[in-house]
Amino acid sequence: MFNSFGNILKVTTFGESHGTAIGGVIDGFPAGMEVDFEAIQQELDRRKPGQSKIVTQRKEPDTVEFLSGIFEGKTTGTSIGFMIKNTNQKSKDYNHNTNIYRPSHADYTYDKKYGIRDYRGGGRTSARETANWVVAGALAKQLIKHINIDAFTSSVGDIFIDKPYQELDLSKIESNIVRCPDEKSAEIMIAKIHEIRKAGDTIGGTITCVIQNMPVGLGEPIFHKLHAELGKAMLSINAVKGFEFGSGFCGAKMKGSEHNDVFNQDGTTESNLSGGIQGGISNGMDVYFRVAFKPVATIMTNQQTINSDGELTEIQGKGRHDPCVVPRAVPIVEALAALVLADFYLIDKMRKI
Repeated sequence: MFNSFGNILKVTTFGESHGTAIGGVIDGFPAGMEVDFEAIQQELDRRKPGQSKIVTQRKEPDTVEFLSGIFEGKTTGTSIGFMIKNTNQKSKDYNHNTNIYRPSHADYTYDKKYGIRDYRGGGRTSARETANWVVAGALAKQLIKHINIDAFTSSVGDIFIDKPYQELDLSKIESNIVRCPDEKSAEIMIAKIHEIRKAGDTIGGTITCVIQNMPVGLGEPIFHKLHAELGKAMLSINAVKGFEFGSGFCGAKMKGSEHNDVFNQDGTTESNLSGGIQGGISNGMDVYFRVAFKPVATIMTNQQTINSDGELTEIQGKGRHDPCVVPRAVPIVEALAALVLADFYLIDKMRKI
């Protein structure tokens, strides 16, 4: 159940990490849009494993095959079906935990909820599922190409970019393997990830997303607020532990006289602590938010755990895993943001009919 995301623009996905393939169906996409297939593959290449020395070395080409909904390079208005074949599974890497629960994974909760679990890479709980979201998000980006969506690594562990996003050159996000637009911070982050990987451990971090050229009026005032839907999307990503937009938790320390965004005559504001959203509706200013990722749960050192019989035992991670998930999660954050915005864009268009 609940394998779908969205309202008018709805994505339903399928597949497991070590199954034959993953894929999905996108409903509600308008007809007549020319599809840039190369751009979709580029987004998948940004997310795919094995792209650098600081990510998992699983080698998957992540080539998407469209099965329906696109004819002669244009969307037909019918459901868009797609599939990505799994080609580099090593299920034997998980033979050691067929009846053992990995700490901080979904093994225990899945087993208790369903009475069965796919222990090969976590099955449906694997972040491999996010490749589906990137396909759908890449299409959504093309639908709302007038809106710019840029996400980047803003911290790894306790290493933070010490500049606001307005002072960063976002064109440099792809200039390094950690996807940090601040070159000095990027070098330190990369060195830290190498150090953590060598020790057999993992580390977390944060991703900041900046959305520019926003129209006024996306979002609903009560149970479908723009920031609420963005938060739901981001908190659906594997390993995400927190979401904040605008001033976020720092706003709780401020007085109203400090926090209020004073209006200019043209409707813009002098500051943007609201994060481009007021009353759940976009106000035309930049939307910006930050997403916190925990350290990857699989580590290459011994940990105490239990098995399915409730007996104490030990487990050590095996196989190919990310020492830090943040660099590969950047395109996932962008994709889900695009899906949320495209959905609201279509809702807004329907209202104006």
